Amino acid sequence: MKFRPCIDIKNGKVVQIVGGTLKDSNADSTITNFESTEESSYFANLYKGDGIYGGHVISLGPGNSDAVLCALEAFPGGLQLGGGVTPDNAALYLDAGASHVIVTSFVFSGGSIDMERLALLVKSVGKEHLVLDLSCRKRDGQFWIVTDRWQNFTALCVTEESLENLAIHCDEFLVHGVDVEGKMGGVQSDLVELLGRYSPIPVTYAGGVKSFSDLDHVKKIGNNRVDLTIGSALDIFGGNIPYRDVVNWHNSNL
Repeated sequence: MKFRPCIDIKNGKVVQIVGGTLKDSNADSTITNFESTEESSYFANLYKGDGIYGGHVISLGPGNSDAVLCALEAFPGGLQLGGGVTPDNAALYLDAGASHVIVTSFVFSGGSIDMERLALLVKSVGKEHLVLDLSCRKRDGQFWIVTDRWQNFTALCVTEESLENLAIHCDEFLVHGVDVEGKMGGVQSDLVELLGRYSPIPVTYAGGVKSFSDLDHVKKIGNNRVDLTIGSALDIFGGNIPYRDVVNWHNSNL
C-alpha cells in the first residue's frame, strides 16, 4: 500500500472541496474546504522532492489549463491527470508530463459503458497510460459508478465482475467514495474492502480520511492492496494530519 498525493484545481486554484457538491451549474453551491495561495507547481515540486509518485491532478471544470500544465511540467512522469480527458486532448497532457490520463465520463453514454469509446481511448493513449475513474455512490446496498461531476448515476456497479472486465482495458483504477469525499468523517470501509478483495490491478481509494490512523486502517481492510489518497485532512490543505508524517509512513511501508 502506498500514499498517493493529489492536486485538485478549480478556477485555476488548488483547492479541496466536498466532492458531492460540485455541479455544472450554480458553481457557488460547491463547498470548498480549502483554497491555496500557492501555485499548483508548489505541490508538484513538494511531491517530486519527496519521491512520491502516482498522485493525481484533477481539473474541476473549465479555466484550469495553465495550472494543470504547470503541475505536470514540474513533476514529469510523477502525476496522473483527470478531468475532461478525451482522445483529442489526452496526448497534450501526456506530452506535458502526465504518466497517465484518468477518464470516467467520456467512456459512459446514457449511463452505460461505451466500449467503442473505451477502445478508441485505449488506441489513442495505450492501456499503460490509462486510469479508469470508478468513483461511486452507494444506493440500495451497492456502489454505483457516477459521472458528470459525480451527479449522475450509471447502470454499472463496482463488483468483482465489473472490476475484472474493466481491468483488461486500463493500467489502474481510481475510486473516490463520493458520499464521504471531502467530509473528513471516515473512509467507506466496505468500499475499501471490496476493492482490496476484487481489484486485479492497482487501485487508489480517496474519500473521508479523518486521522492518521486511517492509513493503517485502509492497509488492513484493503489487504495491503489499496493505495490511499488524503486531501482535505492533510495540513498542507488546511487539515490536521501532518503531511511529513504521512510521507514517513509511506516510506516505511514500501
